[in-house]
Amino acid sequence: MIALFTDFGLADPYVGQLHAVLAVQAPDTPVIDLFHAVPDFDIRAGAYLLPAYAMSMPVGTVFVCVVDPGVGGERRPLVLQADDHWYVGPDNGLFEIVARRAARSRCWLIQWRPERLSISFHGRDLFSPVAAQLARGQMPPCEETVLTPSPGPRWPDDFSQIIYIDHYGNLVTGLRAERVSTDTVMLLGQHRLTYAPVFEAIAVGQAFWYENANGLVEIAINQGRAVDVLGARLGADLAVA
Repeated sequence: MIALFTDFGLADPYVGQLHAVLAVQAPDTPVIDLFHAVPDFDIRAGAYLLPAYAMSMPVGTVFVCVVDPGVGGERRPLVLQADDHWYVGPDNGLFEIVARRAARSRCWLIQWRPERLSISFHGRDLFSPVAAQLARGQMPPCEETVLTPSPGPRWPDDFSQIIYIDHYGNLVTGLRAERVSTDTVMLLGQHRLTYAPVFEAIAVGQAFWYENANGLVEIAINQGRAVDVLGARLGADLAVA
């Protein structure tokens, strides 16, 4: 299957345009809207969300990944094979964590170009057609390369920061739950948060942290909105007491 992972949201036509290309060029391949709510332009958040949401996808899944504020600039278009999955998207740091955590990976610079390539929509004109070719078992013209390191200091293996807020108001971090003990007390601003395995294990209105279904530390309130009650925001740091 082909899975779409973007910061496009669903209010605009962009996701539909990806589907239209894939329906023509890979008509026998299911296309899944995996994630279209990556925080706008936030490459680093996308880099930590991608491996968490990709891990449950079937062997051979091809991901079209578009968090690409530098589209039309000097960043390169890439194909990455990481373990049993394929990823198509920009060489801007988005693939750094999924490649780092893979047991094996290879990377190629996409040399193939369509007849029509817009400056501002490589997701539709370049990445989706390449993903369709991969889904059909064809490798487009490419040259093997290596990922460009993310700019600035090396990103940590786990990211103790709020990187996504879902529509329930739950706060998703870039920290893998397997890396911390369930005895750990988390600090978000002035709030001390203890672990609970499920929502019903705590009182209604109480805040806690737990391992979400994708293996990440998530902060929630039983039948409440953590983002409002805790005064949280994207980019807020999470510390250990």
